[in-house]
Amino acid sequence: MLLRGLSRESGHWGEFPQQLLRKIREQQPGAQLIMLDLPGNGMLHRQSSPSEVPAMVEACRAQLARFGVQGPVHVLAMSLGAMVASDWIARYPSEVCAGVLINTSLRPFSPFYRRLRPLNYMTLLMLSLSRLGYRQREAKVLRMTTRLLKQPEAVLDHWVALQRERPVGVRNTVRQLLAAARYEASRRRPAAPILLLCSKADRLVDWRCSQAISRAWGAPLRLHEHAGHDLPLDDGPWVAQAVGDWLKMRRMQGLDHGEWH
Repeated sequence: MLLRGLSRESGHWGEFPQQLLRKIREQQPGAQLIMLDLPGNGMLHRQSSPSEVPAMVEACRAQLARFGVQGPVHVLAMSLGAMVASDWIARYPSEVCAGVLINTSLRPFSPFYRRLRPLNYMTLLMLSLSRLGYRQREAKVLRMTTRLLKQPEAVLDHWVALQRERPVGVRNTVRQLLAAARYEASRRRPAAPILLLCSKADRLVDWRCSQAISRAWGAPLRLHEHAGHDLPLDDGPWVAQAVGDWLKMRRMQGLDHGEWH
């Protein structure tokens, strides 16, 4: 199951789902991918975004139920979506057997000025409130969140089309920011095994937030030296390989679903 972050939807994954699925099927031949949207984003853009992460979890669980998915599932999520995944695992441990959290930050493990760098709070809010056209706004977000794109104009064209078709409202963006700022994870290690991936060149969230979570939970951490916040978009093959390597290592160690090490 893939879950995106703040004001982003499943359409923003780009080519990454196909890249990931190829790698996963090397270890789990029958694997399938499900992409969810948080309320207020994507196919759910007309819904009101919850202002608290636990309510987002309930919305995602309801989506899975509508899809007829029984679980347990593996979850790959980034940013705000990773907060949702963390809370999901903590409150419903039987529903998630493993998680990959990308470029996320969790209170109480990191101070607020690292979790979402203060200047970026203002930038995101101003972009939401500005009268800039879709292309100008999405271009600024793209510059904030990526560093390695080979064809940024093609990605920008796609993002603009998504925003025109399924626009994320100002109110929903603010409510999602509020949910991220409010959320506090448990200090206890999650029941499901976790892999942390982060980007050292992330301009939105300090990479040391993932490092702090890794130390607190004893979860493995893989660090990309050059990618931006949107790691799956900047270097999808690297992310897919990291997940594939983790699954292979777990299989070689004889670990069952839900076992740490």
